[in-house]
Amino acid sequence: MKKIITISREYGSGGRSIGKKVAEKLGISFYDSELIDMAAEASGLSKEFISRTEQSISSGLLYTLLLGTSYASPGTAGLSTTTRTTMNVPLADQVFNAQRQVVIDLAKKGPCVIVGRCSDYILTHTDEIDGNDVFNVFIYAPLEFKAKRAVELKGLPEENARKDVKLIDKRRANHYNTFTEQTWGDRKCYHALLNSSLFGIDGTADIIVNLVQHT
Repeated sequence: MKKIITISREYGSGGRSIGKKVAEKLGISFYDSELIDMAAEASGLSKEFISRTEQSISSGLLYTLLLGTSYASPGTAGLSTTTRTTMNVPLADQVFNAQRQVVIDLAKKGPCVIVGRCSDYILTHTDEIDGNDVFNVFIYAPLEFKAKRAVELKGLPEENARKDVKLIDKRRANHYNTFTEQTWGDRKCYHALLNSSLFGIDGTADIIVNLVQHT
């Protein structure tokens, strides 16, 4: 049985609700927005700033962040590695790096479900976690389904719902594609891709639980 389940999801597809139900059915921890608080505490940045910035595109240090190396610029030779790195890392990249470490630390604690934050990529590209323990899921749905849920559950104005859903998904894709060398939603990046409009929230959660228990 896989120990760590990551849930990547299109906006309005019900990915968060599905992930929470999976965690409840398996009796394991569930993490989503809690990661913002943890990253804020770890980085010293405000929760509000992290919430605004976590899906923004920055210059992206990509491999620099993921491999733990640092940028060194003239005049920083006498400073510690941590100080030099912080001074030269754009704020959006600091947010990503803080969340990356939180994701790894949570996965090391034990079985859990983690929603978003590039967790699928992070946990399969670190030596601190056995990649064989990770099961990555992508939840998607037709635009009309997502727009309807966004209006009913998230309070988006009906006249702008389709446009807003597409914009949020574009931001999520841009964020993921910037901080990884993979493509958001590409089937090669996940163990399972599920259309939540076909199975419903409970049905999709049941499928994931069954897959996790038999892999």
